[in-house]
Amino acid sequence: MTSAEFKEARYALGYSARSLALEWSMGENGGRTIRRWESGDTPLNPVAAYCIRMMIAKLDEDKARA
Repeated sequence: MTSAEFKEARYALGYSARSLALEWSMGENGGRTIRRWESGDTPLNPVAAYCIRMMIAKLDEDKARA
């Protein structure tokens, strides 16, 4: 997953960087960490990439059921 794909997924889920960081219990500076991943300043955490993929899959699954 690229930084841009991560950011697109976050937007699709309706999260700001800060709100996603809070959802994931990333602490006070979590929003900044997410912005750094998205800008490419810091390599994207592979666990975060996996988690957001799972969140998108759940969203798609819920939409298909509706």
